Amino acid sequence: MPNAAYLDPRSGRTWPLDTPRWCGPEGQPLLLTDLPGITRADIAGGERSLWRYAAALPFMPAAPISLGEGCTPLLQGEWAGAPVRFKCEWFMPSGSFKDRGASVMLSLLRDQGIEAVLEDSSGNGGAAIATYAAAGGMRAKIMVPASTSPAKTVQSRAMGAGIQLVPGSRQDCADAALAEGSDPAAEIFYASHNWHPFFLHGTKTLAYELWEDLGFRAPDNVIVPCGAGSNVLGCGIGFGELMRAGEIGRLPRIFAAQPENCGPIAREWLGEDAADPIPTIAEGTAIAQPLRRAEVLAVLRESRGGAVLLSETEIVRATRGLARRGLYVEPTCAQAAAAFGRLLEDGTIREEETTVVVLTGSGLKATQRHAELAGVSL
Repeated sequence: MPNAAYLDPRSGRTWPLDTPRWCGPEGQPLLLTDLPGITRADIAGGERSLWRYAAALPFMPAAPISLGEGCTPLLQGEWAGAPVRFKCEWFMPSGSFKDRGASVMLSLLRDQGIEAVLEDSSGNGGAAIATYAAAGGMRAKIMVPASTSPAKTVQSRAMGAGIQLVPGSRQDCADAALAEGSDPAAEIFYASHNWHPFFLHGTKTLAYELWEDLGFRAPDNVIVPCGAGSNVLGCGIGFGELMRAGEIGRLPRIFAAQPENCGPIAREWLGEDAADPIPTIAEGTAIAQPLRRAEVLAVLRESRGGAVLLSETEIVRATRGLARRGLYVEPTCAQAAAAFGRLLEDGTIREEETTVVVLTGSGLKATQRHAELAGVSL
């Protein structure tokens, strides 16, 4: 396995992986030092999960926690009159792309002796952590805002995770988790999907998979829904490793899709004034204070990609349009399809290019929203 260390990307300081940590000594978010990447010869071809790319990870755990995540379909389709490929990331055990990060993060943490993990999330992140903690025999505690619909935590509860309701906003919930995760006396490890760099090394397997899906070449464009930015960062890390390994000659252009109602990364990219967040149908990307904003913007810049802000009307139209093609997804990830249409229209993307639209979460996660769009009472 390649040597790797925790890295503070803003100061350049590093720390060994031997001691589990989720942040730097001053509470700063960390990444890992650059890894060399792998070639097609390093793929474990007999493994039908993301662990076929285990050689690209910072270390190999003795016993990975796997439920067959990864190896999701890449469908040829059409959108806005142009050919496109839909990457169906909701074909995962818990129903969202976050299983990639959860499988890798919890596998590596368990190998380091962690037995109990803390997460703050009322949605897909919490469900993924609860799912893989259960599969790995680990205890999980999920903090959620007290106002969260019980339907959003049923999946985590079913997996045996403890649910703690936190009064106040989503930010209040994150602050409470940070406080507990920072307490040296706490007998639980803060395994946040937003904080821990191991999670990003799970999401980077999306890049490796797209490379393999396309006959060991990079697409021209990858469009992803973006909240905290773990898929943007994962693609940046994964395709960067493939470049270092000599397997591709350039990065695909990476585009982030965000809602106008809460799109701080896209607003900064587009040079628009900051705006107070308001509720959006794309609730999975409603992250008002993304932790790694600078790093996400760097990936967009280095890949020559960009960002798109979408109206609620555009997101609804894309959600319904995908469903009518048999793609039943969350409104959150329908943003990527809406962004593709916009980028085609303004000439940023051309029809003849190979473009991947990443669909991140199952429509079953948003039954209430789909019912509202269909005019059905539940």
